[in-house]
Parts: sequence; structure tokens; C-alpha cells
Amino acid sequence: MKVDFTHKQSAHCESGVVSNLLRFHGMDFDEPMVFGIGSGLFFAYLPFIRVNGIPATAYRIWPGQVFKRFSERIGISIETKKFRTSKAAMEALDRKLDEGQPVGMLTSVFYLNYLPAAYRFHFNAHNIIVFGKQNGSYLVSDPVMEYTTEISYEDLVRARFAKGMPEPSGRMYYPVKLPGEFDINQAIWKGIRQTGKDMTTIPVPLIGAKGMNYLAGRLRKWPERIGNRKAIQWLGNVIRMQEEIGTGGAGFRFIQAAFLDNVAARLKNDKLFQLSQQLTKSGDQLRDFAYYAGRVCKNRKSDTRTFAELGDMLSSVSKREQEIFSELFEESRNK
Repeated sequence: MKVDFTHKQSAHCESGVVSNLLRFHGMDFDEPMVFGIGSGLFFAYLPFIRVNGIPATAYRIWPGQVFKRFSERIGISIETKKFRTSKAAMEALDRKLDEGQPVGMLTSVFYLNYLPAAYRFHFNAHNIIVFGKQNGSYLVSDPVMEYTTEISYEDLVRARFAKGMPEPSGRMYYPVKLPGEFDINQAIWKGIRQTGKDMTTIPVPLIGAKGMNYLAGRLRKWPERIGNRKAIQWLGNVIRMQEEIGTGGAGFRFIQAAFLDNVAARLKNDKLFQLSQQLTKSGDQLRDFAYYAGRVCKNRKSDTRTFAELGDMLSSVSKREQEIFSELFEESRNK
């Protein structure tokens, strides 16, 4: 039970899975195009939602939305299923594999035992593709891996039905109908417009570029408000969400910048190229923030920063991105 599947390593799990799935069906979209048209870049700081007792920080749109938005804009019909029992979920998977259909699915990183131990923690929104079955094991295309791998029935069940937020609930998805024709330029502009809107116009201070500034303000006060030990734990989680979960905040900026760079020539729009360069600088700033925040967490005495200084760094990114995405939104409004 195996199909002729081509695996390509990618930076982000969901956009990588979508790119690999569609390539199997004859539609060759690279990862930046999927991510950009699918409006994957986002930011939210949600102090009222706690993950392991720590406020949630997100640098991307909710799991599943990249594929949903991309599919709607290109005209692809997708089937998404959730299950109450592991038996029903695995039987449904086997049926699709028997039909020669690779399947995308949501899993918990913790139970993917082919990953190095250092990368396995409780994160329930990692996307992979299962494309076959061989000698009792399932064949896996995981976007973070250089090559395809395999996983046992038991471990795949654990990964598909891990507890916690969000619960994968055996969720799996695959294309069922591909478009004959589609307007790629219109899809590109819709993707740019949505990201610009999400990052700058939502009237909630916790969302978008404003959300970064809000987090910066809270971060400055953590040591005195919650104590040094807890402040370092919370800061460590911000770094993990930025640099380790999926691709993270800085990595998403580089993917989005690559998308803008690629489509600038196609659309003959120099403004998009200029903004792609600005977004790359924003990604560099976030990497610097992560570097110095990491030194604080590890209690490195030399070349370090205070929480106030880290807050200033994040505020600077917030200001830059408010300008970048406001310009992108305006540029795309009448397209």
C-alpha cells in the first residue's frame, strides 16, 4: 500500500504539507506561495488562555486556516474529517491509502518518535502526510524532515488522539476536487489583503502588530509582577512559540518576504519588493529579540538585556510591522 509520492522538506509544517499534497495532484505551488495566498502570518497574545499555566502567544493563523484560505482562493475542494474513536480514524485512513490518496493530518509532536527527543514536546498542531503503509508501519512525509520516514500504528494513534489544546481528534484532510482554471493574480492579492487586514485593522489590542506592542508592555513588568522565576518561564515560552513551534515568528516573516519577493515580479509591482525587504528586516529583529531573550533565560551575564530592553525590542518590531502591513493592505485594497 504505497504511492509514488515526492517529499520536499519545508520550513513550516502546514504550508509544506499543502505544497507536497498538491504536487502529488499535479499542482506545483511552492511553500511561500501557499503560505502567502493562505494568509498564514498572524500574531496574537492571549493572556486569558493558558497553556501549561503560561499565557498563549501565536505567530501564525489558527491550524487549518492556511489550507482553507488557500483552497478557497484557488478553487480547491478539500475534505476534512474528525473522529470520536481511534478505530474509526485509522480505518478511514487505511481506506484512503487503499485508494492511492496521501492524507494530511494533525498530530502531537510529542508522540512522533521519529523526531529527536529534544524536539518532542506537547504541541498538538503539527501537520504531516501519511502516504502509504508498509510492513505494518505507516509511511510519513513530515515537512521538517529531510527524508520520508515511518511510524507504528500505535504511535500514530497516540499522535492523532493526544489530549490537550487543541485536541487533534484524529483530524485528517485531502483534496477531492481541483480547479480547471483559476486567477492566480487575484488569489495573490486576496492573500496579501487578508494578512494586511489581520495584522493592522482588527480592533482588539491583543491581535496583530498592536498585539506585539501589548505583549511588550506586559513583558517589561513581568519580573516585578510575577517574580523573576516565573518571568523567565513565561519569556522562555514566548521564545519557544517564536522559534520552535512550526517555523515561528521570525521564520514566518522570511517566508512571507519570499512570497512578496516572488510575486512582485509577476505583478510588476516594485512596492511589494520594497516591503519584502522591510519584512526581512523585521524577521531579523525578531531573531535578535530571541537571541537576547534566550540569554536572559539562561542567566548569561555578559551581553544580555533587561526585560525593559526586551520590551523595547518587541515594540520596535511592532511599529515596523504596523507600517509594513498597513502599506500592504492599502496596496491591495483596489486590486
